[in-house]
Amino acid sequence: MSEPSADTPSVSDESKSDRRARLRRSARLSAVQALYQMELTGQGATKVVKQFRDHHFGYDDEPGEYVEADEDFFEDLLTGIVARQDEVDGHIAGVLREGWKLSRLDATVRAILRAGGYELLAREDVPAAAAINEYVDVANAFFEGSEPGFVNATLDTLSKKLRTKSD
Repeated sequence: MSEPSADTPSVSDESKSDRRARLRRSARLSAVQALYQMELTGQGATKVVKQFRDHHFGYDDEPGEYVEADEDFFEDLLTGIVARQDEVDGHIAGVLREGWKLSRLDATVRAILRAGGYELLAREDVPAAAAINEYVDVANAFFEGSEPGFVNATLDTLSKKLRTKSD
């Protein structure tokens, strides 16, 4: 039997920081999906967080398909966005081009901007560039057109207004 190549990473080779980044990436994508679900169904954050914890997230030994994510980060994003939605929306609206309204944007784009806007506003432990890149990646998961560029430009402008110190 041949040995695995030294160039082939294994799950055990994943560093703590790589694992944290991967779990947070999943949490961000899940938060955007949850925000979209909440907007469509009118469900509150507490109920949706419970649904995601019970049915969307899983563990290594659990059978079936699941998403491994930083569940506490996910919950902070979702509950924080809801708690500060007027503030987050106001900041986003303040950087949109004249004549553009947040309410007229695609619901998925709106969810991405709200999640990214909340991180830029409230999660100073996350570098602005990292948050922006992560949400552009989320936008790329949903869109092939101009939306990822729009998300990038909007969050970049927002970060310059919200983050006075450099990250």
